[in-house]
Amino acid sequence: MDNLSYNHLLVFRFSAMGDVAITVPVIHELVNQYPDLWITFVSDEKYKPFFEDIPRFDFFAVDLHVQYKGIYGLFNLYRRLKNEKKFTAIADLHNVLRTRILSFFFRFSGLTIKRIDKGRKEKEALTRKHNKILVQLPATFQRYADVFRRLGYPVKLYESLKRKKLPLNNTVKQLVGNNNSVRVGIAPFAKHKEKVYPVDEMEKVVAALSGKGYKQFLFGVGIAEINKLEYWEQKYPGTLNIAGELPLDEELMLISNLDLMVSMDSANMHLASLYGVPVVSIWGATHPFAGFYGFGQDPGNIVQAELYCRPCSVFGNKECYRGDWACMKMIPAQQVIDKIEEVVQKKHQQQ
Repeated sequence: MDNLSYNHLLVFRFSAMGDVAITVPVIHELVNQYPDLWITFVSDEKYKPFFEDIPRFDFFAVDLHVQYKGIYGLFNLYRRLKNEKKFTAIADLHNVLRTRILSFFFRFSGLTIKRIDKGRKEKEALTRKHNKILVQLPATFQRYADVFRRLGYPVKLYESLKRKKLPLNNTVKQLVGNNNSVRVGIAPFAKHKEKVYPVDEMEKVVAALSGKGYKQFLFGVGIAEINKLEYWEQKYPGTLNIAGELPLDEELMLISNLDLMVSMDSANMHLASLYGVPVVSIWGATHPFAGFYGFGQDPGNIVQAELYCRPCSVFGNKECYRGDWACMKMIPAQQVIDKIEEVVQKKHQQQ
């Protein structure tokens, strides 16, 4: 399609899966509300399946660790982007050294560039050890939307769950099955220990849901995680370990057809949110106040303990200074089970 008559935004967002997933509802609304707008989105190749159904949208896949490594690699990326399209402005949704360098190169083309305000000072006040300022900070998806607003494209975000089930291929169809069991995704791990609910307690949750006849799909990565999930699969009927078994596009098919996701403050919360799947999320060192709660998710489905030291970090990458991980250990498995039951019952009442 000839898109020369369109305003064409170049958008940067690399890195963490969850952060990239949060951009999706914002981009959706942006192109829906501005039919004269075209988007080229530059990100890691593995995240392309998130954006499959967005109109007037090009996903520009990059590998910053091999193909475009270092300043010379970024300059090559700049030249390739500059030669491929005629852009009218740049939205930097990442605001890190790499994207600043890329933006610097584009300044010579006279493009307007706006960057995300990450609210570092606000987040520092929220997570500091003493005299915390415990207030709800702007959601990350709102910070993304603010970048487009400053470029002249104010976008209204509709924060309601829009259920969207992806069509299943034969592989995922066999996994999902044809029975009427409640389908629950369990994502018990996260990148940092401070965001992980105690594994023994999570096993109690898995055992209880198995006893209730729920069909559980276990999500994870890494050898240690997969070994634990395989053990649960063998021990608890109706439990299936899919960790490392599916490519991302098929994993998204499965997630979109779940009745419920149980996760930490992790990427799986955001992946489920893309398809309107309700999430029971368990929070420890981090806090929804930092702005990373799932788009459109009901705050009533959060499970967390009120503790004076929470939150101690934005991303969960700081070791518990108390050394006892009380924020997670204070949450009994029954509290998580009760919340799951509550969400399932509410879902049935709405049908």
